[in-house]
Amino acid sequence: MGRVGRATVERPLEGRTIVVTRARAQAQRFVELLEAAGARVLQAPTIVIEPPASWEPLDTALAALDSFAWVIFTSVNGVAMVDRRLAARSTAWAAIARKRVAAIGPATADALAEHGVRPEIVPSEYRAEALVDRLRAVIGPGDRVLLPRAKETRDVLVVELRRLGAAVAEVPAYQTRRIEDGVVRLREALASGAVDALTFTSSSTARNFAEQFSDEERSAWRGRITVASIGPITAATAAEYGLSTDVMPSEYTIPALARALADYFARAAWNAGRRPRRSV
Repeated sequence: MGRVGRATVERPLEGRTIVVTRARAQAQRFVELLEAAGARVLQAPTIVIEPPASWEPLDTALAALDSFAWVIFTSVNGVAMVDRRLAARSTAWAAIARKRVAAIGPATADALAEHGVRPEIVPSEYRAEALVDRLRAVIGPGDRVLLPRAKETRDVLVVELRRLGAAVAEVPAYQTRRIEDGVVRLREALASGAVDALTFTSSSTARNFAEQFSDEERSAWRGRITVASIGPITAATAAEYGLSTDVMPSEYTIPALARALADYFARAAWNAGRRPRRSV
């Protein structure tokens, strides 16, 4: 195998500069996967995960766990924050393990498994609509559902569960806050052509990133910088700002997004008949 083959197979992101907009506290695994494929990673987190304004709604719900038939988790953050409050209340995860539990995807299911909770439902497509489709057969009128999640999020899940007749207790377990970490340095890198790809792992990362730049700046990236989105909801948000998604994995997970980026640039290098260019 020639030099090009080694570059695309062993380190397909060699010479590529990838921007990671995920919250810094959550980005480590993604960064490691990209760097293992040869990428130079610029971390430019657009959000930070914080406790809700008040723990009272979540604490009240956890105190009334016996009244819920289901507990549904839609993110790893939700699991982490519930763990924090259970510990504060000296309550074991066994109280939740006794409930019927659903998780929106494998990362959330893995986070629950660390606490001895095995979700009954994990949809194959990791978004709210797919979760609702799985829940239709098992949730009925009058079932009480606890939904600990971000303070501001899409209401699809709540609306659809209530249409099924469920009594949904939606409680804020955390909130996201926009930050502008290193935006000056990033603006220079984007303007100079040093960035090969932008990655968005949620609608909030796409929105908060895009709103740091003007329409003219974003237009200048078109066709020059690859946009990678973790799934269709995130891609739709990016598109609202003129950022069309070039790379999206079929499985909406961080490892799958890293693989999709590696595959994309490996194909680009192979088609060009050369190694990936090295960004300056």
